[in-house]
Amino acid sequence: MPQLIIEFFSEEIPARMQKRAEEDLAKLLKEKLAGLATQSVRTFSTPRRLTIVVDGLPARTPDVREERKGPRVGAPDQALQGFLRGAGLTSIDQAKVQNDPKGDFYVALIEKPGRSTPDLLKAAIPEIVRAFPWPKSMRSGEGDVTWVRPLQNIACVFDGAEIGIDIENIPSKAETRGHRFHAPDAFAITDFESYAAQLRKAHVILDREERKAIILRDTRKLCEAKGLTLVEDPGLLEEVAGLAEWPVALLGEMDKAFLALPSEVIRLAMRTHQKYFAVRKGDALAPHFIVVANIDAHDGGAAIAAGNARVLSARLNDARFFWDVDRFYDAIDKKKRRRLRDEAREKKLRSIVFHQKLGSVWDKVERVAALAKELCAVTGADPALVEKAAHLCKMDLVTETVGEFPELQGQIGRLLYLEENNAPSPFAGEGREGARADASTAPEKREHKSSNAAQADRPPPPTPSPQGGGGASSAAVESIAAAIEDHYRPLGPNDRVPSDKVAITLALADKLDTLVAFWVIGEKPTGSSDAYGLRRAALGEIRVLLESRTRLALLPALMLHEKRRANVIAHDPQGRSTRMLDLLAFLADRLTVQLRDQGKRHDLVDAVFSLGDDDLVRIVARVEALDAFLKTQDGSNLLAGYKRSANILRAEERKDDKLSTVLQTGEYPQQALFQENAEKTLHAALSKAAPAARAAVEKEDFTAAMSALSSLRAPVDAFFEAVLVNADDPKLRLNRLALLTNIRDALHEVADFSRIEG
Repeated sequence: MPQLIIEFFSEEIPARMQKRAEEDLAKLLKEKLAGLATQSVRTFSTPRRLTIVVDGLPARTPDVREERKGPRVGAPDQALQGFLRGAGLTSIDQAKVQNDPKGDFYVALIEKPGRSTPDLLKAAIPEIVRAFPWPKSMRSGEGDVTWVRPLQNIACVFDGAEIGIDIENIPSKAETRGHRFHAPDAFAITDFESYAAQLRKAHVILDREERKAIILRDTRKLCEAKGLTLVEDPGLLEEVAGLAEWPVALLGEMDKAFLALPSEVIRLAMRTHQKYFAVRKGDALAPHFIVVANIDAHDGGAAIAAGNARVLSARLNDARFFWDVDRFYDAIDKKKRRRLRDEAREKKLRSIVFHQKLGSVWDKVERVAALAKELCAVTGADPALVEKAAHLCKMDLVTETVGEFPELQGQIGRLLYLEENNAPSPFAGEGREGARADASTAPEKREHKSSNAAQADRPPPPTPSPQGGGGASSAAVESIAAAIEDHYRPLGPNDRVPSDKVAITLALADKLDTLVAFWVIGEKPTGSSDAYGLRRAALGEIRVLLESRTRLALLPALMLHEKRRANVIAHDPQGRSTRMLDLLAFLADRLTVQLRDQGKRHDLVDAVFSLGDDDLVRIVARVEALDAFLKTQDGSNLLAGYKRSANILRAEERKDDKLSTVLQTGEYPQQALFQENAEKTLHAALSKAAPAARAAVEKEDFTAAMSALSSLRAPVDAFFEAVLVNADDPKLRLNRLALLTNIRDALHEVADFSRIEG
């Protein structure tokens, strides 16, 4: 069957947009070809082209024969005219009369001939171009058509024949071009096999996965030849594969002196700014890098590698300058210099607005410090260490290094703290001593800048030493350093969570403060808008609580912190803050999303949350036990029995608004009123199961609680088979309704079963 090839040839497409563009192109074209069967659809992208190949596409769409039922015979003329217009008929005589049980009706036979695929494509491709969902696009020339970069040609070939696409002034020829430098001349496109082969001869590897494989193979070979190890980076590999049509891996060399910089700084400069791969020699970074060129150079790439080394040196020279400014101090009086520098950084944080309604960044630091000290009671962290870490955790935001490399916030603060406390820090190459020696040769202008920054006239923040002023132990230093870096974590679903108690405490406090503060000023997320990243903060809070097994009663903690922020707090009848109840519901929604991603049912989270529990660790344990229970036959049957009980009670309570009050008095059920063995058996089972489930819940043994409830399955089934609940005798009816109430109450020991679907 015929084959379709479409190539959109343009200026360079941003690497990070290419893979998504392939998916969007396939989706849009499939929508346009919805009436046509195909064998396969393949997409490809390089920096200058977006290509789709459809195999087994028929030459035309199928003919359509449709019967459209119209009005009844004898209907008003207005109805007949409307039917004729809709069916495309000129006279009612063109319709036939069809009889059915409701009478005689007009029926129009509509036959639509199929449409040739070339005609369909001529109309569809301009629509695809105009509707293409590029994250960013631009206009070129005088037309209104937008594309990610200026479109130079749209090639469309169907069954070996060229199809001209008419869209403003964009050329449409059945041709393409190879590599910009190696093979810039145009060549014709007839079929995909020759198209891909000619592109390869023209120094273009069309398949993204093949380019990635080539890059990975060649970089590993280069490293093996020098006794090095490639630092694997799938994200960078994906991006670099989108930057080169003919990838050529080259090994570059940098000045060894740069290894005195923290490895984080070196790798970030390589990866983010230059798109280089880092390499290791043993456990440390080596003074080399891998750059992927887009050309076969005559000298084997020596000039390219040397040029990239110069660019990297300039970038790392900037980084070294900023790093030296941030950590340079007089060896004679290091403690005094550190105190003055902390005063200067605090002063800067006081001048930076966190939010117009929430004060400065330093105001946030003080709120976090106060909250973190209170959370120590549940995390088990040392309050003195937590307070010190809280006052230092945002200091690196005003450092020169983070100003240049904002992605390293937290990491730079940790490294500076370790350096200032003579603790080993993970520098890339020669270690701390090499870094210190390098700093001693820093130009005087760096010292001058650092000294100016230290001229603040405020006393340092109250950050007592964990050892009462005698200096911190190495373990305490490591805990504080970990907290400075990790209090931002997790930054996403795949990021790790803090493991140190001080870091856990600070991470919880930082995220809770953000959530409470923005809820107080009414800046909570709406729809898809989340300008302050509150959904991410909530998910981070949940992950830290769950993975650290921290047993925190959320609502009291939220209300206590709200009290610090708000002058007026609205309460519900139970004395709970309405704003914080709303925030708790928001956290419950985020927990539902997280558990759903793990395969848990959202309704089970609702069923557990509705009991008023706000300990996420306990809630998840209940959900997991409930999920396992409901997957058993006892669980599913007991749920059915519960719903039957609840439905009967709900119907009777609607008839008698005093019924629930009567049933809650404890007067019923009365054993003397039992007439059926099934009533007696159910009552006996409830008398054992409910206390057992309650005791298991108090011990947080939810599996045991479910096991106790499972004993009710057979008695409940037998009760509904043998007993008429709505008996004529009012007392007998109340007695049996009370048994149903006890079933409902027993199951509510572990969850609100009314919220469970199914």
